[in-house]
Amino acid sequence: MVDTASALERLGHFAETEAIPLAQLGLTRLRGAADFAATRLLGRDFEERLRRVPVYAAEGRVDPFGLDLDTAKYAVAVAAFLHRIYFRTEVHGIANVPPGRVLLIANHSGQLPLDATLIAASMFLDADPPRLIRSMVEKWTQTLPFVGTFFQRVGQVVGVPENARRLLGQGEAVMVFPEGAHGVSKPWRQRYRLVDFGLGFMRLALETRTPIVPVAVVGAEEQYVNLGNVERLAKAFRMPVFPFVPQWLIPGAQLPLPTKVRLYYGPPLSFEGDPDDDDTAIEEKVLVVKRTIQDMVDRGLRERRAIFW
Repeated sequence: MVDTASALERLGHFAETEAIPLAQLGLTRLRGAADFAATRLLGRDFEERLRRVPVYAAEGRVDPFGLDLDTAKYAVAVAAFLHRIYFRTEVHGIANVPPGRVLLIANHSGQLPLDATLIAASMFLDADPPRLIRSMVEKWTQTLPFVGTFFQRVGQVVGVPENARRLLGQGEAVMVFPEGAHGVSKPWRQRYRLVDFGLGFMRLALETRTPIVPVAVVGAEEQYVNLGNVERLAKAFRMPVFPFVPQWLIPGAQLPLPTKVRLYYGPPLSFEGDPDDDDTAIEEKVLVVKRTIQDMVDRGLRERRAIFW
């Protein structure tokens, strides 16, 4: 017959002498692994970089546009994984971004705004000093459940001139994709061919005397292969475009392909003129920016040896 009291005594002795130390060792190793992963992703200076970013509100750490630094911190961790591990992003010329207000103007691609995520990650993790980027997003994204709120909390702003003007007045770095939704959803046959730019960013640059830094993204076009846009579905869902991506129809294949992404920051461009000039005069200046980015994209394509490394 089992001596219950004796068994309990032995169990207590084991817990005290063996099990608890083993559990503590396991927790210590787990914390160590987590710290290693965080350091690998975010860098040893992550907390210092956070402290160097202006706090937009003393209480609640939320700015007038809805940026919540606590939420943004977690978003940076996800972006860091995409930037440093998944897409293994190479960053060139980031020192070209001047301090103070600046417009980052980039080509758009990849079906999902992952290019914006990688640019924002590079500006926080690789730039000195670190910058929190404020990206101008399409108005229709605010109609999507949860998406609009999330964008606000991580610092993204609806792309209207009033918002951009106010942010630049605060000395912010504002990111704009002048190709819009038609740029991010380019069909495969048109990859790396920039579509028409909007004119609003140039009028804004002239009005606020803000330098423009052209940014070229190479590697995002191959993440998802778009065979074309389904206009009827776009109209039904009230979206600018509805890309047909066969990859999204394959179970378990919804993640983007882990292509090698390269970001190129060009020297700042400065323009002078009247922001209220007619469209023809503004288009001439916009064309300079578009050609500059297209040249940077073409150069990046010539230099890369493979899509995935």
